[in-house]
Amino acid sequence: MSGVPVTVTVNDESRSVEVDPRRSLLDMLRETLGLTGTQKGCDQGACGACTVHVDGRRVLSCLTLAAQVDGREVTTVEGIGSADALHPVQQAFLDCDAFQCGACTAGQVMSAAALLEEDGWETAEDVRELMSGNLCRCGAYPRIVDAVLAARAVREA
Repeated sequence: MSGVPVTVTVNDESRSVEVDPRRSLLDMLRETLGLTGTQKGCDQGACGACTVHVDGRRVLSCLTLAAQVDGREVTTVEGIGSADALHPVQQAFLDCDAFQCGACTAGQVMSAAALLEEDGWETAEDVRELMSGNLCRCGAYPRIVDAVLAARAVREA
């Protein structure tokens, strides 16, 4: 099967690649573009480890075809902060010790970063509900919720 051309802006950089039309965005990011921060968890859309932003909205990259992002903007965990200037969510995850094994961390961070841009949530219960698509095998949920609320407080200050 021949590839299809895809031109996408990934982390503010325009990239043009040719991909199998059946290839997932996750595999394109990891294998073609070398952006391995986005994690492959279940590869079935059940865990959220592969969460990225497409045009500012969180999506599961394992369920998104690479061809679907042609002409769009994708942000991965590598694109939201740097070692010198962490994103508020990244800093809050550190401050709140909101990660353990790290398997889910990239997806949790990306989901939380998108959540900060969404309206209509206030409480820890809201965070738990709105982040319910991101699973943590280690059970760090209380600290993850604390981190999201801390990042929100920093952002609103």
